Amino acid sequence: MLQSALADLLVVLHLGFIVFAAIGGLLSLRVRWAPWIHLPAVAWAVIVAAMGWICPLTPLENALRRGAGADGYSGGFIDHYVVPIVYPDGLTRELQIGLGLGLFALNLAIYALVWWRSRIKA
Repeated sequence: MLQSALADLLVVLHLGFIVFAAIGGLLSLRVRWAPWIHLPAVAWAVIVAAMGWICPLTPLENALRRGAGADGYSGGFIDHYVVPIVYPDGLTRELQIGLGLGLFALNLAIYALVWWRSRIKA
């Protein structure tokens, strides 16, 4: 029971990290030091995705699930939980690239706004 609950908590934390990496730059509008945490998170997420690595949290979650008597899963967290939601059937590679560029542009715009606001206050 405890291992199952820990695995579920790990899934929530993992998803929280993904959301933070995607849009955490918005915190920079209110918290000056947020980029010092957000940018390394984005870098880690991009490296893991670009290199095709499996995040270290995924094997830990699977080990906890197996310890609780449940089946683990193959592939990574993204493949198991996020892909079916974010990448529904019929999603083309071109659309995926467009979504990635859109995410990059969103974070670029967020940090441009943060920079612009910091220049006004100075």
